[in-house]
Amino acid sequence: MPHYFRAENIEKVAGEIPTGAFSVLLSHTPEIYRQAASADFDLLLAGHTHGGQICLPGSIPITLDSVLPRRMGSGAWGYGSMTGYTSAGVGSSIVPVRFNCPPTITLHSLHCRSPLVGPVAQPHREQHAREYDLAGAEQH
Repeated sequence: MPHYFRAENIEKVAGEIPTGAFSVLLSHTPEIYRQAASADFDLLLAGHTHGGQICLPGSIPITLDSVLPRRMGSGAWGYGSMTGYTSAGVGSSIVPVRFNCPPTITLHSLHCRSPLVGPVAQPHREQHAREYDLAGAEQH
């Protein structure tokens, strides 16, 4: 089951992240957002929902086949102090069709906001996400 497969050790994995380090959790599904936020991850990147695949005008998903708020079904979102992003992806599930939900490939750029302790200063950290439809027009 893709919804919670092998998610039982999130806290254990998070315990191995050095104090003060920026942490990114890659997950098949965004449904584990509560666990990820509780384990103090900074960023959750996920997919699974296909953005709803069949949406009402305005990209409002009819169903996400996931247990989570609709706002987390596609694009950027936040939960507590954690930032999340759910990719609509390029594929489909069950029926090979997408309606009001174009396939997208997202490029994320993460930059360090504060200098590291030590001799090497890092550039400022900002999170940017850009979505591109398959026709090549940037949507951001």
